[in-house]
Amino acid sequence: MSEGLNRDYQVCEEIGRGRFGTVSRCFSPESGDFFACKSIDKRLLTDSIDRECIEKEAKIMQLVSGNPNVVQIFDVYEDDSYLHMVIELCESSDLYDRISKRTFSETEAAAVMSPLMEAIAHCHRLGVSHRDIKPDNILFDVRNRLKLADFGSADLFHDGRSMNGIVGTPYYVAPEVISGRDYGEKVDVWSAGVILYTMLAGIPPFYGESATEIFEAVLRANLRFPTRIFHSVSPMAKDLLRRMICKDVSKRFSAEQVLSHPWITNGGEARSMTDLT
Repeated sequence: MSEGLNRDYQVCEEIGRGRFGTVSRCFSPESGDFFACKSIDKRLLTDSIDRECIEKEAKIMQLVSGNPNVVQIFDVYEDDSYLHMVIELCESSDLYDRISKRTFSETEAAAVMSPLMEAIAHCHRLGVSHRDIKPDNILFDVRNRLKLADFGSADLFHDGRSMNGIVGTPYYVAPEVISGRDYGEKVDVWSAGVILYTMLAGIPPFYGESATEIFEAVLRANLRFPTRIFHSVSPMAKDLLRRMICKDVSKRFSAEQVLSHPWITNGGEARSMTDLT
């Protein structure tokens, strides 16, 4: 354990575990507050790509910190064996836990989508694409405020620089990522659209028995709204879904355009499609 970390914080019980390390609750005697400490065991990083992602994560979190809907990073400590990031503690259930229990009304879904898209738009303005938007990475603090977390797959795209590499999670990944070509930040909008669909329908729009089958369904991008599931979902919500889960990247909405869509600005309240004109 880093000397600096032990000097400034009391590291308590483990509350999570990942491929390269653990997340523990920690306490600051100086402030009297609890935080989360993400500890990466650098000895488990067997290739240069993993090392680069871990180093980039701390830098990107420092860049995007400051937005109320992004998990904040407070301190970074590093020694020969570990990288420790002291971040905001979010102890409420994550969105995955909430989605797995029930479907959402349109107003409930909009209450999630609005701050999520604010967080994504904030990152995009800074030239950061999250690249792994999924319910597991959408946390809530004790006041039930949404916090976008886990920037381990994030990358920079500013100055005309595109991104590449297959990252993300099968159900939520955009088709251009799977296809292996260069892509831009709108991959995050696709993923957020899949989350919106899943909140309203209780099932993802593209699925299969294996990762390969899911990828094939995503590449076909045949977006459907089964009547038995979507009979009570408004035309305006479906319109937004079509604009977010759009295979043609040039026609897919940006994060800012999503925030300006009437379904978002009306808080998911049903309005007529004439509001879109």
